[in-house]
Amino acid sequence: MNYLTNIYLQKLCRQQVPFKQRELDPNRISVPVGYQIEVFAQGLNAPIGMVFTETGDMLIGDSGVATMNPRVMRISGGSIQVIADGFNVPLTGINYKNGRIYVSHKGVVTFINPDGTRQDIISGLPSNGDFCNNRVEFGIDEKIYFGQGTATNSGVVGLDNRWVSEHPQLCDYPGSYIFLNQANFETRNLLIPAIESAFTGAYSPFGVPTIQQYQVKEGRVFASGSVLRANLDGSGIEQVAWGLRNPFCMKFDGLNRLIISNQGMEARGSRPIANALDELHLFYTGAWYGWPDYSGGAPVTLPRFTPIRGRKPELLLHTIPSVPPMPIAVFPSGSNIMGFDFNRSSDFGLIGDIYIACFGGVQYEESSEYIRSGVGHRVLKVNVVNGDISTFAINKSGFPEERGLNRPTDVAFGPDGAMYISDLAIDDLDSPDVYLPNTGVIWRVRKIEL
Repeated sequence: MNYLTNIYLQKLCRQQVPFKQRELDPNRISVPVGYQIEVFAQGLNAPIGMVFTETGDMLIGDSGVATMNPRVMRISGGSIQVIADGFNVPLTGINYKNGRIYVSHKGVVTFINPDGTRQDIISGLPSNGDFCNNRVEFGIDEKIYFGQGTATNSGVVGLDNRWVSEHPQLCDYPGSYIFLNQANFETRNLLIPAIESAFTGAYSPFGVPTIQQYQVKEGRVFASGSVLRANLDGSGIEQVAWGLRNPFCMKFDGLNRLIISNQGMEARGSRPIANALDELHLFYTGAWYGWPDYSGGAPVTLPRFTPIRGRKPELLLHTIPSVPPMPIAVFPSGSNIMGFDFNRSSDFGLIGDIYIACFGGVQYEESSEYIRSGVGHRVLKVNVVNGDISTFAINKSGFPEERGLNRPTDVAFGPDGAMYISDLAIDDLDSPDVYLPNTGVIWRVRKIEL
């Protein structure tokens, strides 16, 4: 979402985002026989996540990408109340425990007390790049777990990273000692126009090359693409896994296993990776999950990862930290899997099935490979036992629609046993990465009697 925010800020300077009332028609959405989808709440801005309190109220996190003012809202008794606003853009997730709302926003984890006071419990996270710190999850060990996204797409700062001018020293950092191959990537020099070309190595700031074979990089606690763990008050933070590009959501299942949704690399930047998969992973303490050299457990040097108009990806790491775990399920490139939840009611379906929101493809200004159909823009069902994936909710047209599903961001089951789907907003037809205020939606899916 941070990458989308950068695009939005640039375009906002050139145009005024119009007010729009979104017309909705649940009949345009296909769900399995025996289920019904309906509008639960509308007129929101850009909802990114949901959670329920012990009293059954729904808490909604608004990312802020439509208004530049992230908010936390409560839906109770049919009315919507703003609890807090003014967070860093983007807000990436919320959770709730013991009366406190935990808010993840750019670089910071904040909790809101029942009396409305706030406290930043973790700050200084490396979230000024492409991806941010994400939603926190609570373990039975009374710890919080959350994902920290990477600064770049695939380990090399390049022309696709619009934050370079503002943060010229920013780059990715590994989670343990690594040895690099001497791979450098030539681009136009963004920082020193008088010098025509810049050569950038892996895990280095823009324009800083890898100068020797087997160059060593030291690991950091706040590693790019890592899983971090801390006490409930934010103290004692530690890194417990790394090698994930953007671990957007993680939740514990009924067997107390931590499941992670991870968004795969894209065909952009100095080191484009084609056909990289989105993944669902089981959490293993101390694991390296393969980024930036593996996708879906396979090295990116395989032919299928070579872009049509690009060179074959080369490995950045001379030796890998460990053998990356195989994912429990994989999704097509461009799915952009986000929030998910487990079904815990036999009245709704098979207990333990995962229902996951797929945001869909993102347009990059330097690329014409943006596809709006075929993948994403839907909710998928995953059998966690065998990894089988099926489509649960999708527009009957197969395309994202203003009246139907557009940008699903989260799935949450309520105390009533129904499924709730947050739908970010619709994008401006003239500027597909600009999201229109007042067009966010919460959908509800219920089992019905036939």
